[in-house]
Amino acid sequence: MISWILAAALTASNPWASQAFPAPGAADAIGTYTAGCLQGAIPLPERGTGYQLLRPSHRRYYGHPVLIAYLQQLARRSHTVGLPDLLVGDLAMPRGGPFTSGHKSHQSGLDADIWFRFAPSVLSRAEREDPTPLDLVDDRRNRVNRQFSPQHLRLLQLAAEDARVERIFVNPAIKLAACQALQGKPRGWLAKLRPWFGHSAHLHVRLRCPAGNDCQPQAPVPAGDGCGEELLSWFAPPKPATGSQTVKAPAAQPAQCRALLTP
Repeated sequence: MISWILAAALTASNPWASQAFPAPGAADAIGTYTAGCLQGAIPLPERGTGYQLLRPSHRRYYGHPVLIAYLQQLARRSHTVGLPDLLVGDLAMPRGGPFTSGHKSHQSGLDADIWFRFAPSVLSRAEREDPTPLDLVDDRRNRVNRQFSPQHLRLLQLAAEDARVERIFVNPAIKLAACQALQGKPRGWLAKLRPWFGHSAHLHVRLRCPAGNDCQPQAPVPAGDGCGEELLSWFAPPKPATGSQTVKAPAAQPAQCRALLTP
């Protein structure tokens, strides 16, 4: 009861979480991935060829039409090559904006989480509402564990090779394993795999800003495949902290976003 009351209070404090329907109008990803909103969103159906949606009760299954098309096409391609159903996690809320808890991004309808756990059979609604993640990283060794498989590498490649993808966040240990597995092989797509904290149980796909939208792109990924010094720096001993740590204030959403909120 207490947790339910707390969740309700948090939702009430976030007007974006109370938006029940997408904002009408042409599809427009507005602002940045971490400070933005979304007009003209469409929902990802709970099931389709090659995928199943997780936690549908959270209503974080909306996205820019470009994102929905990307996910459905990726799922069909993965199904065609013999991968089990993909499990799709959070996209965005009906009008984007910040989540009450969890991610700081996913605000403009161009981000989506795909779990590393596959679904070899149709999951019940209860299983999809309370799924068990598959963690691919041994935190003590800072390397992938035995669960990391060629299927995961194939999924990463399929996800990254699409021209609509800006970058894909994965745990540094997963990026390292992909680099090692593809030594001596074509691997230009690895440039899009960006090492980041966490992300050991899912890949976080981020699409480029669609043409004509009011979103602000990130700086392009560095040249090369990202398997060199940049990646290895994630495995170096941490440097001693110097001075006080400055906490950055959240970036403000664009003015257009206020017009998408309804009482």
